[in-house]
Amino acid sequence: MDDDFRKAALDYHRLPRPGKLSVEPTKRMDTQRDLALAYSPGVAAACEAIVADPAAADELTARANLVAVISNGTAVLGLGNIGPLASKPVMEGKAVLFKKFAGIDVFDLEIDALDPDRFVDIVASLEPTFGGINLEDIKAPECFAIERALRARMNIPVFHDDQHGTAIVCAAAVRNALVLQGKVLADIKLVTSGAGAAALACVDLLVLMGLKPENVTLTDIKGVVYEGREPDMPPNMAAYARATDARTLPEVLAGADVFLGLSAPRVLRAEWLPLLAENPLILAMANPEPEILPELVAAARPDAIVATGRSDYPNQVNNLLCFPFVFRGALDVGASVINEAMKLAAVEAIASLARAEASEVVAAAYGGSAPLFGRDYIIPKPFDPRLILQIAPAVAKAAMETGVARRPIADFAAYRTELERFVYRSGQLMRPIFDAARKAMKKVAYAEGEDDRVLRAVQTVVDEGLARPVLVGRREVILARIAALGLRMKLDAHIEILDPNQDHEILAPLIARYQGLVSRRGAPPAAAARRVERRPTVTAAMLLESGYVDAALCGGSGDWWQHMTYVMPIIERRPGIDRIHALSALITREGVLFICDTHMNPDPNAEQIAEMTRLAADTVRGFGIEPKAALLSHSSFGASNSPSARKMRQALALLRVQAPELEVDGEMHADAALLEYQRTRLVSDSRLKGAANLLVMPNLDAANISLTLLQASTNALLVGPMLLGMSKPVHVLTPSVTARGIVNLTALAAVEASTGRMP
Repeated sequence: MDDDFRKAALDYHRLPRPGKLSVEPTKRMDTQRDLALAYSPGVAAACEAIVADPAAADELTARANLVAVISNGTAVLGLGNIGPLASKPVMEGKAVLFKKFAGIDVFDLEIDALDPDRFVDIVASLEPTFGGINLEDIKAPECFAIERALRARMNIPVFHDDQHGTAIVCAAAVRNALVLQGKVLADIKLVTSGAGAAALACVDLLVLMGLKPENVTLTDIKGVVYEGREPDMPPNMAAYARATDARTLPEVLAGADVFLGLSAPRVLRAEWLPLLAENPLILAMANPEPEILPELVAAARPDAIVATGRSDYPNQVNNLLCFPFVFRGALDVGASVINEAMKLAAVEAIASLARAEASEVVAAAYGGSAPLFGRDYIIPKPFDPRLILQIAPAVAKAAMETGVARRPIADFAAYRTELERFVYRSGQLMRPIFDAARKAMKKVAYAEGEDDRVLRAVQTVVDEGLARPVLVGRREVILARIAALGLRMKLDAHIEILDPNQDHEILAPLIARYQGLVSRRGAPPAAAARRVERRPTVTAAMLLESGYVDAALCGGSGDWWQHMTYVMPIIERRPGIDRIHALSALITREGVLFICDTHMNPDPNAEQIAEMTRLAADTVRGFGIEPKAALLSHSSFGASNSPSARKMRQALALLRVQAPELEVDGEMHADAALLEYQRTRLVSDSRLKGAANLLVMPNLDAANISLTLLQASTNALLVGPMLLGMSKPVHVLTPSVTARGIVNLTALAAVEASTGRMP
């Protein structure tokens, strides 16, 4: 970790408020009656109901969706025994992942208790509060006794992720690697480097799947785990102790089909690799540096499949692939335990995802190119949108089949539909766009190159490798602000600056081209030349029009529409498009909502409504989301004959012909669009199922008011506005845009430049 990254990490945790978590109410408390319902006397009704039936706590309190992430800080990441207080940032981070990927609420609890019995007593006493317990960063061998005791005493799931999360993902990788290698689990020989909690859990799960215990050899920092090595060997380690004279790792590698590393950097040497069996699997999962680097394996054993714990190599074995989704499935059926059948169900769900043929939606989620099952893709990536949709139902079914589910699910199709709301949140919505932008590495112009928000955004663009930035502005001003902001990007090495006051050799051809474009639009030659030199939006748009850059971001200050009037004579509409439209996305805690037209057309007609809906639906698909469009109005399904309502009905009729595959309905109220039960009260034959994710408004006032109102009231993240129908990738920033918003639009523009479509 270099000094710059360390400072960024500390700032991330410190600003704008300390920590990564907050607790917020889920019910309104605006009136005296609200308070009376929430606390005294209304709360007594809930208390009495739970006394009468303890299971009522699941529907009257947050317990059924609340997990405790608990540690005593004795084995934190690679930092060791740093204590419970210093472990808190890690536990908060785990809590954020639960919420982000599976919608599970978490209290992180750092317990100052080194004695296992005392730790167990404390945690067991918390059972009335939680629906599940996630043990984290507790050293071996105490972690085994702690988990065993808690599972015996508690009637809710207790899951030590360092053991079982690692084991589940590791087992999925082994399952698929053996398929590719043409080997059978019962026949293979496995050698470990490491015999701690994670390694033993991996071996135990593989044995449950069919690996023969006599084909397992454990090694650790003391060497080979052999019979009689130590009198007080933990039982789960002793189960694999072998009668052998071998004492070192290279002595037991001969003929090994699988090397399982959960130990330390560089313990597997390249000169030992020829000892392994033909077509071996090497799981080198030490972090941040694995037991052996994949490039060394590739040089010595090109027949090997390699997986690591790192995201910069193929086949990352990452607990994030399973723990949020295993808990999601367990909580949703009220499981009393996470048993072996549920773990095996998670293994098969993860493994089968990598083998499954990827759809267009999955390809979009992976940045445009779907990964293919093979040596470099034996397990899915952590941001695969299918994970929750496959793992949670598989775990829930296994819980039901083994009799540990207290609230069985009756309709799994409806359950999967409900799970879809967890799939696309902030990082997951933009992740595939970022991945595709990195591959494209297009040149993007920023009109307001002197703006602090733009400069901070460009630093992120450089760090993430999303594009090659070209900043329009005064060179000395930009460089001074980069220094004042403490940014690290360097001129020429990372960014290009185009200074209208100095770079005349670049501007001169642009001026001539612009004069030709606007000579009959009320701009005489002298005025046109001044615009190119003094209006950075014109400069950036001309850089795009001329091909000097691949995409452009304009505006961010002043009047948004004025910037558009500068752009439109330069960048034309796509052929066959009647109007330019603006689509905005709001990423809320409940998921993502796309709204159009939020900025361009004051009162579109039915044909334009249909056009914007088709263009917006294509864009939504580009995010890896299947569009569910609702044409909104003040009336629902023919209740009004006003011009606005008739317009939306006419647009629906056009869409039925122009895009028969699109899931769309209207005209309807906003609540009917988002709440299926409201919609079914009005009509019984709607083609729209579940909640709409694309809201098409009847006019600009409705769209823009809805957008800004929702953003302010929900603290949602805005992506956009995205201009639809332009012939080249250009977007105009709003005055309220944040640095993060600029980063998002950069990635979108870069992908559009690469693929020719938004996003």
